[in-house]
Amino acid sequence: MTIERIIKKFAENHPGADTKLLAQAFEFANLAHEGQIRKNGEPYIQHPLHTAYILTEIKADLPTVMAGLLHDVPEDTKHTISEIKKRFGSEVAFLVQGVTKLGKIKYRGIERYRENLKKMFLAMASDLRVIFIKFCDRLNNLRTLENLPPEKQKRIAKETLEIYAPIAGMLGISRLKWQMEDICFKFLYPEEFHDLEYKYEVEKKVERNRFFQKIKSILTPKLDEAKIKYDIEVRFKHLYSIYLKMQDKGRPFNEIYDVFALRVIVENIDDCYQVLGLIHSLWKPKPNRFKDYIAVPKPNGYRSLHTTVFGPEGKAVEFQIRTREMHEESIYGLAAHWHYKSKRGQGIYQTPAWVKEIVDIQKEITSTSEFVKKIKLDIFRDRIFVFSPRGDAFELPEKATPIDFAYAVHTNIGNQAAGVIINEKVGRLDQELKNGDLVEIIIEKGRRFPDRDWLKFVKTKRARDLIKEYAKRSRLESFKRFIPGINK
Repeated sequence: MTIERIIKKFAENHPGADTKLLAQAFEFANLAHEGQIRKNGEPYIQHPLHTAYILTEIKADLPTVMAGLLHDVPEDTKHTISEIKKRFGSEVAFLVQGVTKLGKIKYRGIERYRENLKKMFLAMASDLRVIFIKFCDRLNNLRTLENLPPEKQKRIAKETLEIYAPIAGMLGISRLKWQMEDICFKFLYPEEFHDLEYKYEVEKKVERNRFFQKIKSILTPKLDEAKIKYDIEVRFKHLYSIYLKMQDKGRPFNEIYDVFALRVIVENIDDCYQVLGLIHSLWKPKPNRFKDYIAVPKPNGYRSLHTTVFGPEGKAVEFQIRTREMHEESIYGLAAHWHYKSKRGQGIYQTPAWVKEIVDIQKEITSTSEFVKKIKLDIFRDRIFVFSPRGDAFELPEKATPIDFAYAVHTNIGNQAAGVIINEKVGRLDQELKNGDLVEIIIEKGRRFPDRDWLKFVKTKRARDLIKEYAKRSRLESFKRFIPGINK
């Protein structure tokens, strides 16, 4: 990797930016790391170079890429954060310091590992760009994992799958997520990896390409006729996601049908819906397999239309229809989203709600092991959006219930919840909500306290905490009523 490649890639995404600063950051880092060698024998400077290049791929801004070049300087050399601040400004120094505070995760005992994870979670609250740098640093280290002892390879791979990949997914950075997952898959389950790789890349490759060309030959004349500007790409499922699906469904590889999807990338949102109509006019849609993530984006910002149709030869085919901006945001996540916002002059990003939840959990849990456990249970699960009758969107964890929703709306709505209407049908208070559900809580106005039994099924920290708090108040009031004179 060279600094010239990084500058060229960065300039593609940020025309007019002062790339001289990147060259200056490289020169400083190169001098600082002079004489240091990685375990694979290459000069150490290659690691920050690769880290910075991955950051340019996800469209990170100038301070973030500079911090990627400099991220190991304070910890591994004689140079300090103060020097970086003096040379490159306070923003770059702040990001470098954020990565430095995380420290290098030393895989020598679970407690030390948990402590590092806690630092990483809390770093998110200060500036998510710190985590972008850490992800890219981790991905480059994974790419050289073969240089470590087998036991350490497996430990790092397992921890990456459990923590890093889910966070990347929550930030919408699919490009980093799937690369981390597939590398870890190879080291954790080598036999299954190589077996699946052979079936996927060798046995089915010709058949897939033939089928793709057949679909394309039918669809493209219709798109041309409609005068829609488009690109058609084939999107293949990554090996680890196929493996998980095989495990989840209990099926062999040849019974997993959605191993690839066709992406149609167009110029604007109107074209997205027009392409959807064309596809449905050519092939019969599969029931319950249409998702409008443009009208109702995923919590990580993902937007696209998804539909599965019975294509040529009666085979199920998934289409994903989106604009170029949506496509890049689906690959690069929040970094690309902020990139486009800045291009439109819309200012800096908003911190996702789940990041704020991490800070709230940290405030009340002092035990590191309990903190990490709570984060993994409460935060690292898929998120959904549900809507109130007024059209307000509320972000909740997957499998959340109407009681979780009620407390997200207002404490009194939760305490007084007596029933629920979901998508204009009567539902249950312990029912799992789905993405896009319209939820109306029926309240009992005279009611002051929640039902303690709700603790058996609620999923959010807010709902649990409020139910416990008001259940205690309920018991105290009952106690007062049964002891004459206690309030006198």
